[in-house]
Amino acid sequence: MIVVIDYGMGNIGTIAAKIKKLDPSVIVSSDTDNIERADKLVLPGVGSFKAAMQNFYNLGITSALERQVIRNKIPILGICLGMQLFTRKSEEGDCEGFGWIDAETVRFNEADQSLRIPHMGWNTINIKNNCSFLSGIENGSRFYFSHSYHVRCCNPDDIIATTEYGDEFCSVVNHKNIYGVQFHPERSHKRGFMLLSSFIWGD
Repeated sequence: MIVVIDYGMGNIGTIAAKIKKLDPSVIVSSDTDNIERADKLVLPGVGSFKAAMQNFYNLGITSALERQVIRNKIPILGICLGMQLFTRKSEEGDCEGFGWIDAETVRFNEADQSLRIPHMGWNTINIKNNCSFLSGIENGSRFYFSHSYHVRCCNPDDIIATTEYGDEFCSVVNHKNIYGVQFHPERSHKRGFMLLSSFIWGD
């Protein structure tokens, strides 16, 4: 069973609709029992890092997620803000995240007058490390982005792909059973659908 985690933020319905084309068993839930029965988890998100973490604590599902991801090694895919929540902390609200990857979430350089923040629209990825998650995705493939913050990884082995926007930033991350994308696969047409399929049907 695929569970799209509903914590009250983001384009959860759109993600679930895309995944349903791949696996009709997908459900949207914030119920602890469903999270603990999941074969795979998807954590989408749009909005504030601090508000998102507060919602998780209010819902009382952080312990269930921790057990599934860290102890039981259930695969999880974080999308946009969902990926950022995997980090130790964020500059947005100076808030702690789940800490599942050795990374932090930082804002784009506002001093660079050439950058429009948020970073919105189509951009390419540069594949840095081999990962079955990107099976069939060519180097230079284009995906749709919409974000003001990005993930800065401490371990380069966790960086699967990067994107250029002013500076180079991590756009795809993988650490063991934890996968994250800074872009929106549900808005990225064919290649986004391929990537979701790779997560749903991959090991």
